[in-house]
Amino acid sequence: MNLRKTFLEQIAFLFGMPAIVWQVLFVYLPLFFILFLSFRNGSFEYFVPFFTGVYIGVILRSLIFGLCTALLCLVIAFPVAYWIALCSGRWKNLLLFLLFIPFWTNFLLHIYAWMFVMDRHGIINTVLGRLGLIHEPIHFLYTSVAVFVVMVYCYTPFMVLPIYTSLEKFDVRLHEASSDLGATWWQTLWRIVVPLSLPGIRSGFFLVLVPAFGEFVIPELIGGDKVMFVGSVVAYLTLHAKTASAGAAFTILVSLVLVAVMGLVSLVMGRIGRGSVSKR
Repeated sequence: MNLRKTFLEQIAFLFGMPAIVWQVLFVYLPLFFILFLSFRNGSFEYFVPFFTGVYIGVILRSLIFGLCTALLCLVIAFPVAYWIALCSGRWKNLLLFLLFIPFWTNFLLHIYAWMFVMDRHGIINTVLGRLGLIHEPIHFLYTSVAVFVVMVYCYTPFMVLPIYTSLEKFDVRLHEASSDLGATWWQTLWRIVVPLSLPGIRSGFFLVLVPAFGEFVIPELIGGDKVMFVGSVVAYLTLHAKTASAGAAFTILVSLVLVAVMGLVSLVMGRIGRGSVSKR
């Protein structure tokens, strides 16, 4: 019996080895390499230039865009996830299928499609012109608003799925109990549904915030590289300026900022959850 148990444990370890090797090669070694490059001179020499107004402005801009994108994705995703999980009935599988369709196409294709939509002679300007609402094409592309819209579009599915996973486990009898006790729809939502779905909200928020904060492709193509974001600075320092150590130092700096913001957001969400529960 002991021999069989040991054998099963070894088999489980062997099956887990590829994941461990992948993690070491593509997570820990690159992280160690970045740390090595940023402290190559044994000092904070490569960090000092980034404590200036220009780079701080880039970090704040990326942070604001990331937080606003995550918040708007949450506002859009929660009703969608709620309806799919609790109200869609027999249409649930079809709606989930439609939700997964964007993941089947390349990320760049989505962005290029939006470029055609927002072009001066694209769908939006054509429709507005045919309706007589505009006399000249509106310049949508290469603006901060266009970058924000495309980021929300691309990252909303990443918010819907974790929230749906949490809401799918929701016991609908709690709705009936809350209604029988005299609670309004808003009280039920805020004091019961939201606290129980908070793990999914937190996961979805971070799944959007992290890539949106470091986004590079969308600002480059949709924004026309007119406004610098964190990803743009890292790409410029590493690929164009050929200053890998400076790029590594900036990466470490913005990663620390992102970790701090994530900790603050997690703390706020925890307090919201505890506050909602304490008011029951």
